[in-house]
Amino acid sequence: MKFERLQSIESNLTPKRVLVIYGPRRVGKTTLLKGYLASQKNKRVFYATGDDIAVRRLFASEERKQILDFAQAYDVIGIDEAQSIPKIGLGAKMIIDEFPEKTLILTGSSSFDLSQGIVEPLTGRHYTLTLFPLAQREMSMSSFELTQHLEDFLLYGMYPEVLLEPDKTQKVRILNELVSSYLFKDVLALERIKSPDTLLDIAKCIAFQVGSEVSLNEIAKMVKADVKTVGRYLDLLEKMFVIRRVRGFSRNLRNEISKKAKYYFLDTGVRNAVIGSFNPLTLRNDIGALWENFVFNEMTKIDAISTTTTAYYFWRTHTGQEIDIIKEAHGDLQAIECKWGESKAVPPKLWKETYPDSTFSVINRNNYIDILLK
Repeated sequence: MKFERLQSIESNLTPKRVLVIYGPRRVGKTTLLKGYLASQKNKRVFYATGDDIAVRRLFASEERKQILDFAQAYDVIGIDEAQSIPKIGLGAKMIIDEFPEKTLILTGSSSFDLSQGIVEPLTGRHYTLTLFPLAQREMSMSSFELTQHLEDFLLYGMYPEVLLEPDKTQKVRILNELVSSYLFKDVLALERIKSPDTLLDIAKCIAFQVGSEVSLNEIAKMVKADVKTVGRYLDLLEKMFVIRRVRGFSRNLRNEISKKAKYYFLDTGVRNAVIGSFNPLTLRNDIGALWENFVFNEMTKIDAISTTTTAYYFWRTHTGQEIDIIKEAHGDLQAIECKWGESKAVPPKLWKETYPDSTFSVINRNNYIDILLK
């Protein structure tokens, strides 16, 4: 399969600011960074990873002269997996303050670790670019070809490495390794995780409840952990780009549910790997949840590509009226129902009465391209 990233480093660079590229492991951050550095002809370029001992020692020293002497020799500095470097934020601040004309780019697979290390020292001195698994509109395919591969997208997700692998057995192997990296290598290194098994059990609970409201108390009982531990682990999984939380929408209507949350996986292939299920769609009983997760992911990827600020919610009342996804952008409300089949749906009466200016649409497998790729 062929694809082309619609996000670029060039379009996100701003004078006097560090560019920080976030995203999960193996989503293409390194490829994007190296491609940009290779294009910088006739410029002095430096590239390193967070594993480079010399670079780690340099920034950990906090020695201004040493750090500036290093930076002075280059026009463009790119540091991959920068969350592994102590005091990287402070060192980046020193460099950009002294040499505002230089280009400094940092990447990291941990929004938590990297942001904790840079946000305070780089306040007002950085912009971020978040790279997700590939979007449908980044695939070099016709609308017909996209629909022909839709089942594979739902089952195996949209990671570049997975898309490029033609063998389905190997796709599963890659996804299983990704899950291992997510749930153990990154998260275990991020904070003190006393029970990796509990973390995996929590992830499985969320995977089985995609598209449904989640009760932390119920999950705590299922995994035999306290509610605080469940909440902390979910927060870590979100900061590691594994899941995303969506809250209930409410404008203070007493009947609306606003305190509970839904969770979506940032990639359906990773979700399926967590529960160990890659059965074809005809043999699944979770196609509705899988489709809703896929649609949500495509919408958020479009926002990232277009740099649109959008808020997402779900809507439900205590009497059982509900809508899968509520999208709020620029003051406009869009209500969306996700239906795998062509079944029709109308907005709930209470929603229509309460939010008469909102729009309503149903996204199914036959019209999703027209809606999401327009």
